[in-house]
Amino acid sequence: MKVSLVYTGVTPELIELVEREVKSQLPADTEIVSHKDPTIIAEVAKIGYVTKEPAARLVKMFMESVEENVDGILNICSSVGEVADACQDLARYTGVPIVRIDEEMCREAVRQGQRIGVMATLSSTLNPTKNTVLRVAREMGKHVEMVDALVEGGFGLNPDQFRELMTKYAKEIADKVDVILFAQGSMAYCEQYIADIIGKPVLSSPRFGAIALRRAMEAKGLM
Repeated sequence: MKVSLVYTGVTPELIELVEREVKSQLPADTEIVSHKDPTIIAEVAKIGYVTKEPAARLVKMFMESVEENVDGILNICSSVGEVADACQDLARYTGVPIVRIDEEMCREAVRQGQRIGVMATLSSTLNPTKNTVLRVAREMGKHVEMVDALVEGGFGLNPDQFRELMTKYAKEIADKVDVILFAQGSMAYCEQYIADIIGKPVLSSPRFGAIALRRAMEAKGLM
């Protein structure tokens, strides 16, 4: 089995975390290849939404993965998740699933509560994540309310400093929500720490994305 991990945000911590979660869900002999283009998220963050140029570069990485004969693709970036949605007909045609890292996380948030907090450091990530929550809530026949937490001042901090900043913002919305989800996979290492402090469920995408990728491989009969 061979899978592709497609990144737009590239940090050593994120890559290590995603690969660890994927390896925990797939057979030990699975080959993992990666495609990375940090200019995509830089451009999306600058403009505030996904324009055709970064969308085209993301689709190019998907198609390069297909040409490499992978069995499945995991799209790591929530900011461009709707591009992955737009590629689903192509994924079915090629027989190579394109899995969003955050969709199953959003479903779990809807299962766990009506009031959902969404935390992000980029405003360009908030709306795509909220749109996904609303879509899956509609599909599940649920009504949800969302509370935003745009974490400002997070860039340039070391992991411990960032975790404390995340905790500060999480505390500010804790009484208003039933569950908090992180809109960016790079936040995942804070998940359990913040959950223990606020006493409410906190969800991050790498774990759920890896599970969704495994299920896609099972659906293909590869596991």
